[in-house]
Amino acid sequence: MDSLIPESIKPWLNFGHPLLMWVLLGLALYAGYTGMKVRKTRSATGEEKKELVQGQFRTKHFQIGSFLLAGMVLGTIGGMSVTYINNGKLFVGPHLIVGLGMTGLIAVSASLAPVMQKGKDWARYTHIAANTLLVGLFAWQALTGMDIVKRILDNF
Repeated sequence: MDSLIPESIKPWLNFGHPLLMWVLLGLALYAGYTGMKVRKTRSATGEEKKELVQGQFRTKHFQIGSFLLAGMVLGTIGGMSVTYINNGKLFVGPHLIVGLGMTGLIAVSASLAPVMQKGKDWARYTHIAANTLLVGLFAWQALTGMDIVKRILDNF
């Protein structure tokens, strides 16, 4: 398959996915922080609650989570696309399989938002567990991804 992408640009496409994913990992950690603040706000009283409400952590958590969902889906598609463009195939291995699983996991986590808004604790606990697993997998992906980047750089 002939690509419309100039050959001189193709190798540089390899670095967009890892850069985006490192940014998303940082945002995922910040989303976890805002989520903990939302949880604390729910149980706080008096002056502490007023202070936490002013931080608008619920809004921040929702906005960051929405951005993470979109970024994860587009980053997964982009990483797979660039791999295919540059190699004519995908390399099916742990990095790809875990990345696809993470994309599904973040979708499930986000889908729990309407149920959480109705006050269902089981949805909150599932959301927290899914996102804790997601961040752990994300950290592992970051490390295995750097091995892939190193191999790409070695062939540059």
